[in-house]
Amino acid sequence: MTPKKRYIVILLAALAAGFAWWLAPSGLEKGGALAPSTVYTRSAEAGGTENPCPDEHPAWRKAQTIDGVSIDEALSCDPDNPYDIAAAVKGTNNVSMATLMQTRLAQDAVVKSDDLDGDGDPDVIRIKLEVVELNGASPDGEFLINTFDIAPGLKPGLWVFAPKSQGMALKNFFTMQANPLLRAPSPTIRVEQGDKVFVTLENIHYLPHTIHLHGVDHPFMTAAGEDNDGMEEHAVFPGASHTYEMQPRHAGTMLYHCHVQTAQHMMMGLSGIFVVEENKPNNWVQTFNVGAGQVRHPSVQVKENYNREFDLLYQSLDKKLSSVIQEANDVRLIAKRMSREYNITESHENYFLLNGHSFPYTVRDGLIATGENEKVKLRIANAQRSPIALHIHGHKVTVTATDGAERPEAARVTRDVLDIAPAQRLDVDLKTVNDGLHSYGPGVWMFHDHASNGETTDGMEPGGNISLLGYRAFLDEKGMPNMHAEMLDVAFDKNYYAKKQPPWAEGDFTAMLGEPGLIEPDVLKLVAFGLAGGSALGFAVYLIFTGYRNRKS
Repeated sequence: MTPKKRYIVILLAALAAGFAWWLAPSGLEKGGALAPSTVYTRSAEAGGTENPCPDEHPAWRKAQTIDGVSIDEALSCDPDNPYDIAAAVKGTNNVSMATLMQTRLAQDAVVKSDDLDGDGDPDVIRIKLEVVELNGASPDGEFLINTFDIAPGLKPGLWVFAPKSQGMALKNFFTMQANPLLRAPSPTIRVEQGDKVFVTLENIHYLPHTIHLHGVDHPFMTAAGEDNDGMEEHAVFPGASHTYEMQPRHAGTMLYHCHVQTAQHMMMGLSGIFVVEENKPNNWVQTFNVGAGQVRHPSVQVKENYNREFDLLYQSLDKKLSSVIQEANDVRLIAKRMSREYNITESHENYFLLNGHSFPYTVRDGLIATGENEKVKLRIANAQRSPIALHIHGHKVTVTATDGAERPEAARVTRDVLDIAPAQRLDVDLKTVNDGLHSYGPGVWMFHDHASNGETTDGMEPGGNISLLGYRAFLDEKGMPNMHAEMLDVAFDKNYYAKKQPPWAEGDFTAMLGEPGLIEPDVLKLVAFGLAGGSALGFAVYLIFTGYRNRKS
């Protein structure tokens, strides 16, 4: 055989083999747009469905008094630890050791002393915060540590400010889950107007951080002439600590956040609500609202005017940024990838959080639970990158303050969509009076960002910051909403947010709306595969035979 002929045969063999590879059928194939049938095909991963309400701590939901601190009932599945609340109200230095041991708070996490104005409550407040990493890579193996799911099966990398804690970071010795004190979002901090407040950042993290008191009345320098505004040029480096000082004269809903590489660090989760309450006698405020959501020990001023109060913090995450701390342990690599390689102008918001969770977990601890004919105070902060158009179904609410500044009566607006710019805060009155304006009546009403991406979790809907306004009569004994069982059954399956199953995977319409089924392969395609494969094999045999014959001759 001439060399030219050999090259032609080799080329034909390669083309036939490639064509056969392209045509190779499996036993069954995915159906196309015109598949003759649809058959639901479950993910190969078993055990994807979660219990919508594990009900780990039913006693935490009850109204109770701990160390003289009255704690309101919480009509939700996953409320905060009431012992954390008691310690946050009285101070870790003023509760019994038995109470403190029921928390994970350090003995100096929040120290309260000195009734300077003689009105029956402490006026010197010392707060200690740490920066904690959630869902970061472990140096001990290919797994994540201090895990915190924002939704079923979703564990993006996060940083949070957390009250100084004691004991191990994990829930127990048998899990990688973070303990309940270490969670998103960073806690809401409450102090009283006129208090002397000292917030210390003890930086146990591997990167520098600060605390910027956004909107909070504070001097530019501390009494010692040091930085007091938390800007990047005064970063608190790993192993160091810094105390910020203030005596706020103006009450309102403010914000705090890290101001080192703000674009990245805020989007990693380092922000929280900071509330300055109006000065009132005997006003022991709940300094930490760890899980945000319901404030179970409202201030005196709030109790005088409202039936209940909720903190709502909106945040967003970019999964590309979040993955940086899951793909490396070397701090230099993390710093390089986050600071120099990550470009926020080319980024996306993939996960939209309300109080640290996305739907359906928002139903557990982001639910606004109320009764009829009540007045509810909402403090809403937008810590995400994009604006929010917050819509509450079945109700129109009244904005009473913007960015911590009260609106005069004539400037207060009542509406069902609230525009909230990044870093902006709104104080809102929600009335459950069934008058056709403030409320259309009892039910389980959705509230969500009407910018549609906010209703998604990495593109899957329903997701994102969707939550519910639930009237007591429509909630079960665990605080979970009635009339939503079918949707919650789907959403509490991690296969759903892994995009391994359709929204209508079960039920009467599965055949029409479910997964495109597996069908028998195309006969003509199968014949073409056989011809191409046979040709490739024939050419290969021919080449081998002629090569052998040439060597013999």
